[in-house]
Amino acid sequence: MPKGKTTAAIGQGVRATGHGFKVYMIQFMKGNYKYGEIEAIKGISNFDLKQFGSPDLIAEPSDFDINEGTKALDFAKETIMSDDYDIVILDEVGVAISMNVITVEPVLELIKNKPEQVELILTGGPKMHPKIKEIADLVTEMRMIKHYYSSQGLTARYGIEY
Repeated sequence: MPKGKTTAAIGQGVRATGHGFKVYMIQFMKGNYKYGEIEAIKGISNFDLKQFGSPDLIAEPSDFDINEGTKALDFAKETIMSDDYDIVILDEVGVAISMNVITVEPVLELIKNKPEQVELILTGGPKMHPKIKEIADLVTEMRMIKHYYSSQGLTARYGIEY
């Protein structure tokens, strides 16, 4: 069963919306790409989403990527502090930090200064910065045991991985 960090975070958000919670997902490094889950979220009235960055995978961040990362952080702070959302998901923030699109310090400040009633979910997997893991209330590490990408040489499948 394919399952990833973003998929798990979306699942948590969908569960919360079923209980009347308002959710906002802010995606780092996933600008304007039409993932299937994004289209599904559009049909959920209390689940909002905004994407930042290039829709393409990057090896080294450009000025554009760094600018988008800064915009995403500013938007995240505004959203978290607005008191309009119960849950804010910062999707791929760990990867953005590890690739130097953003630095860890402003993310740590967001975590430390968020309103008590706002639940933060940060994704970024094994690339999550150790300082974030240290101050987080809950850390889950997802680990691939077997994947047909490597065992069978297959590529991502439409509707399954994206």
